[in-house]
Amino acid sequence: MIETLQSLFKRDLLQLKAEIEAYQSEENIWKTAQQISNSAGNLCLHLIGNLNYYIGTTIGNSGYVRDRPAEFSKKDVPRTELINMIEDTIVVLNNTLNSLQDNDLKKEYPLVVFEDKMSTEFFFTHLTTHLGYHLGQINYHRRLLDN
Repeated sequence: MIETLQSLFKRDLLQLKAEIEAYQSEENIWKTAQQISNSAGNLCLHLIGNLNYYIGTTIGNSGYVRDRPAEFSKKDVPRTELINMIEDTIVVLNNTLNSLQDNDLKKEYPLVVFEDKMSTEFFFTHLTTHLGYHLGQINYHRRLLDN
């Protein structure tokens, strides 16, 4: 399961990097319009913060300090900085997951994130779907607003 999680996180984070790189205009990364309230840049910051906190800090003791409100309020972070943050997140996730054994995934996740306790495996699986959900939003954002 650890190898599966590593593969999925790496695949989708590399796709996130490709989406950010694919914007024709860097300014468009930060556009919003009509009922699209979150820019691709803010969704990218949110994914980076989410994964670094819930995996890197909580399980890997990386020391990352999350500022969730800033994930949605920061604007105009340079594309190169976003890309570096994505690449750093891949490293943090790989290092953390490499430090685990499969039986660690069966243990209770140390934080109550939803209403009830859950296994680390369940929550990490949730995080892969959360990443995929926002990655799809970013793809649509780029195709709709980057013209």
